[in-house]
Amino acid sequence: MIFPLDDEFLLISGKHSFLLVAKTRTRFALCLEIPADEYVQRVDSGDLVVVSAPDGGSVEPAVMLIELVRTYHMPLLVLKKGHPGSKRITRVISVAPEISTSCSIQRGTHPEQHLVCSSDELAGLTLTSIDGGVRISTIPSGVSLKAVKCWITTEFS
Repeated sequence: MIFPLDDEFLLISGKHSFLLVAKTRTRFALCLEIPADEYVQRVDSGDLVVVSAPDGGSVEPAVMLIELVRTYHMPLLVLKKGHPGSKRITRVISVAPEISTSCSIQRGTHPEQHLVCSSDELAGLTLTSIDGGVRISTIPSGVSLKAVKCWITTEFS
């Protein structure tokens, strides 16, 4: 299935979890901070930024995570396998031209950006950036797709 995607967000929702998808607007270097090293990954304009919320919850923090990466180029932190903090991570993010979902990886510990941890109801999806949208592999029953316009504004007095 091809879903049109420009500057809005794509919300892929299951009964208990969701993915929020957006495209990058510019080319930039994304730093991945892993326990013993740092990697720099090239991100091209139009690559996907996917936030996974395996336990569901509010969409607003996912929007903020996407903007921290695609607008402000914040580095991503990757925990070592078995890190106790993995249990408290409610949203994880990946940036790549194509991203697959998996429920078999530990949250926050996978440095390869072609994978993102998901719930079992959203596992096995592959999202691919294409001109004017995103191609989505087989969509499980009970999963909905919706375009979402979000604006984050900050007012200072």
